[in-house]
Amino acid sequence: MILTLSCPDRHGIVAAVSAFLFERDCNISDAQQFGDPASQTFFMRVVFEPAPGDEEAAIRDAIAPLAARFEMDWTLRGAEPRRVMILTSKFDHCLADLLYRWRIGELPMTVTAVVSNHPREMIGHVDLGDLPFHHLPIGAADKPVQEAMLARLIADTDTELVVLARYMQILSDDLARTLVGRCINIHHSFLPGFKGAKPYHQAHARGVKVIGATAHYVTADLDEGPIIDQDVERISHRDTPEDLVRKGRDIERRVLARAVRYHLEDRVLMHGLDSGGGKTVVFAD
Repeated sequence: MILTLSCPDRHGIVAAVSAFLFERDCNISDAQQFGDPASQTFFMRVVFEPAPGDEEAAIRDAIAPLAARFEMDWTLRGAEPRRVMILTSKFDHCLADLLYRWRIGELPMTVTAVVSNHPREMIGHVDLGDLPFHHLPIGAADKPVQEAMLARLIADTDTELVVLARYMQILSDDLARTLVGRCINIHHSFLPGFKGAKPYHQAHARGVKVIGATAHYVTADLDEGPIIDQDVERISHRDTPEDLVRKGRDIERRVLARAVRYHLEDRVLMHGLDSGGGKTVVFAD
């Protein structure tokens, strides 16, 4: 099981959590913690094996007084895979990579559906197998209708995480707020900078020496959600815009895959959303 928590920073939190698990005969296999001096907030992630016969519901009930004592915002989750929906458009490299990593067991998830605003033949060379595919076309006039269908599909499939794998549509403020904390986007740029159309061409025109990609949670503020992961690659004056696009695809794939895995493994804790912006604490492996 995985316990994650955040709370006001004070003495005794680690000792109290460890003592609680020890008293229930749990075996801690991994523990990470961080105290943020700027916000005076403490963050912790603990992976543990419960005692034989100890049920998740019983542990959840037992931990409630401890959580109340330290004013914790906490989650407790077993080993069941998260239910994930993947949205994509014409660029399918991130979709193909996520499905490959899922099939080899690298991403512990159940894919509820693949959704695109383009017909299936646009991603025809990606092996979807028996995965449900939904074509939800979108136009300026019917965006509310399309998003209502998408929201209903997310609810009907009990989807816990939505991944925008180069889904080249901007979610409405209402849908973004509905999905806050459970929708990850891959931005084809090292945020902040070079937003909008053809970012690699913009970067080329400016003679940049690194390109990158950013995976972040989606919020109502476009491309301003809490960042989960980023990566860069050095380039030179010899690289053409096409070279940048090719290298960018590789960065996007690995950054999105890391961000999705971190989320699935409860390695990402968010804070500061109420005060605008928002940040993450990522307990990477």
